Amino acid sequence: MARVGIMLVALGAVVALLQVAAALPRLEHPPKADGSLAILVVGDWGRRGQFNQTLVAQQMGVVGEKMDIDFVISTGDNIYDDGIANTSDPLFKESFSNIYTAKGLQKPWYLVLGNHDYTGNALAQLDPAIRNVDSRYTVIAKSFIVNSGIADFFLVDTTPFILHYWNNTKFDWRGVAPRDTYITNLLKNLEYALTQSKAPWKIVVGHHPISSGCGHGNNTELEELLLPVIKAHGADMYVNGHDHCLQRITSRDSPLQFLTSGGGSKAWAGKFKATPDKVEFLYDGQGFMSMRLSKTEAHLAFFDVAGSVLHCWGLTKTAAAAGH
Repeated sequence: MARVGIMLVALGAVVALLQVAAALPRLEHPPKADGSLAILVVGDWGRRGQFNQTLVAQQMGVVGEKMDIDFVISTGDNIYDDGIANTSDPLFKESFSNIYTAKGLQKPWYLVLGNHDYTGNALAQLDPAIRNVDSRYTVIAKSFIVNSGIADFFLVDTTPFILHYWNNTKFDWRGVAPRDTYITNLLKNLEYALTQSKAPWKIVVGHHPISSGCGHGNNTELEELLLPVIKAHGADMYVNGHDHCLQRITSRDSPLQFLTSGGGSKAWAGKFKATPDKVEFLYDGQGFMSMRLSKTEAHLAFFDVAGSVLHCWGLTKTAAAAGH
């Protein structure tokens, strides 16, 4: 009997471990019939159309229709200045539904929360009722995965990592505190998900930059806690907002690309920071990013508020690497 009890305890421990390690919610978004994928990425945008948000949205619509995009990713700070109060808050329609009206943008939007979303009702953007207001708006959890065949997108809640936010009583930490436990579990779950991914492209999305030459610069907490996990498990890109700019940075010691798309509205801060990584491109103004992915190739571009291509580049994988 004692032996059975030990076995049951051991089995329970294994089940508990699997539950923790498999906890990130996920959804499926199939690629196109030919296996390719086209997306747009924008961040730091929700300002009732002000600060050129409407102009950026118009050009996103043009590019989105031309590319026949599959979905849009938002890198956070979705609604300024303090998120939304509830799912019926008029700010939501004024900053999202009434702005991104173009035919080419009538696709799912997958979003992470930024610090400005956290200073409102952070849970409101996760509430399924918000999709009754606009069915495109998809935040199934604070961290979740979008499986798209040739690419897995790991959307990570970075705001709780930032220590100084915890001194600000405006932040809505429901479901997050205590910080250390939340971060430990999130990193375990992310690590497990990355190790299980068979997709040729692994793309991690967070609000805050890890490496940046723009005003906020490198983020110490993410460098220490998040970066080792995504580097160790073969992430190809880390995509963020928070800095209101467009930039491409190559890691100094890995193939990882740090990509900032935070130019959805207010920009032109004129503030810059040094980073030990290689800054390939930096633009201090408004705009957005596009990605076109196949199994072995990624074609990326930054667009400005007029829809002009500012910078474009490509990444490749060997067939062996793409097929693992």
